[in-house]
Amino acid sequence: MREKSTTFADYQKIEFMPRLPFISFEGSEGCGKSTQIARLADRLTKAGIPLLVTREPGGTPIGEKIRHLLQFAPESVAMTPEAELLLFEASRSQLVREVIQPALDRGTVVLSDRFADSTTVYQGVARRLDQEVVALLNSFAVGHCWPDLTFLLEIDAPTARTRMLRRVRPAAGIDRMEQEPLKFYEEVCLAYRDLAKREPHRIQVIDARGSIDEIEEEIWEIISSRFAHLTQLISPPKRSRRS
Repeated sequence: MREKSTTFADYQKIEFMPRLPFISFEGSEGCGKSTQIARLADRLTKAGIPLLVTREPGGTPIGEKIRHLLQFAPESVAMTPEAELLLFEASRSQLVREVIQPALDRGTVVLSDRFADSTTVYQGVARRLDQEVVALLNSFAVGHCWPDLTFLLEIDAPTARTRMLRRVRPAAGIDRMEQEPLKFYEEVCLAYRDLAKREPHRIQVIDARGSIDEIEEEIWEIISSRFAHLTQLISPPKRSRRS
């Protein structure tokens, strides 16, 4: 039997097939990011899509050590905004090079709970650090590995604070980042809104006051319209034949 040869058209399909997307989720504390990431991850996994879920800070052994230092270590009480910024960037640079970029290179969808936008907002605006310096450090840490799409789950600061107070606390203790006054989170919400206005193509704003199911479907509709090559990989369920 004659073997089927690979045509030029076949090579074109292989060469120009877009890589699977890198999607980040942003928003104030208590906006529901983790829930929506879990919902999307479950949908993609059930569809057989190769997937990596990670978080910031963290996602690598080094990053998880930094996460503990930033959020739960008693020593973090005396941490300066400048030290905080550099620790976030250190965790991010390790995550990009050790985990995210290799996953994208091997054809995997990457979902990240926070990324560089968090530093732009929290450290650059709410902490009032030099925003040009923050942008430069973000670029240095990330390189060319920016999200293809970012979902901003928008919620007002009082509602976010109420949700945070209802949370079950982790064994590690109270998160230092959740102890900021309401004014801090008001500035965070406004800064995210301004960032979304500056990057409307990448950052899609989602009203986080809706139901969990409604938000999940809105997110999926955006992904389906933006990444047709991803949804094409999802085979429709087979219909049972009638006897």
